[in-house]
Amino acid sequence: MNVLVLCDDLWHPGEVVELGLAPLAEEFNFTFVRDAKDILTPEFIAPYPVIMNCKSNNIGGANTAPWFDEGVTEVGARELAAYVEKGGGLLSVHSGNAFHPGDTSGYPELVGNYFVGHPPRCDIKVKITARHPVTEGVNDFTIRDEHYALDIVADDLTELFRTESESGGDQVGGYVRFLGKGRIVMLTPGHILAVWHHPAYARMLCNAIRWCAGES
Repeated sequence: MNVLVLCDDLWHPGEVVELGLAPLAEEFNFTFVRDAKDILTPEFIAPYPVIMNCKSNNIGGANTAPWFDEGVTEVGARELAAYVEKGGGLLSVHSGNAFHPGDTSGYPELVGNYFVGHPPRCDIKVKITARHPVTEGVNDFTIRDEHYALDIVADDLTELFRTESESGGDQVGGYVRFLGKGRIVMLTPGHILAVWHHPAYARMLCNAIRWCAGES
């Protein structure tokens, strides 16, 4: 399966995502795009059954201008929403959910959340709250990561798991939702490479890609 991966912003180097997905390369054919502004068009993204967004609203790590601003790229939140509505899958991972309140790009409404903040990196308990194809074969586990807090704005989601830490409290950590004929998965973990390589999280990522593509 071909998967388009958008990565690299000021606080989240693309290398983490590329190395993090390397163990799954036998199952999926990943195309990584770091600087999206001159590459993405509706025609470019259409053949991919799944798009993973692992970057916040920066053109790239060296260019922090918003990449969803009108005229910067031909694929913004409106085009991504159209892609999903037609049957595409969108997997929003970690900094793909780091769009702050006040962001007017439309992306937070698409994925269903705004970013509130996180404490310093800490131990986080991941607690599965729903049995779903995305959580199949995954039990509760513990990671050390940034503990994202989100303001959930979607009212049509199915929660998958929650995240708990001493400094970050109890937060929604993952959910799924439908949009038109397509599917969306939101996962908050993923700041450091060790999280991507944790067996339970790697299994969840694999499950999420397949569910987004409609395979489960």
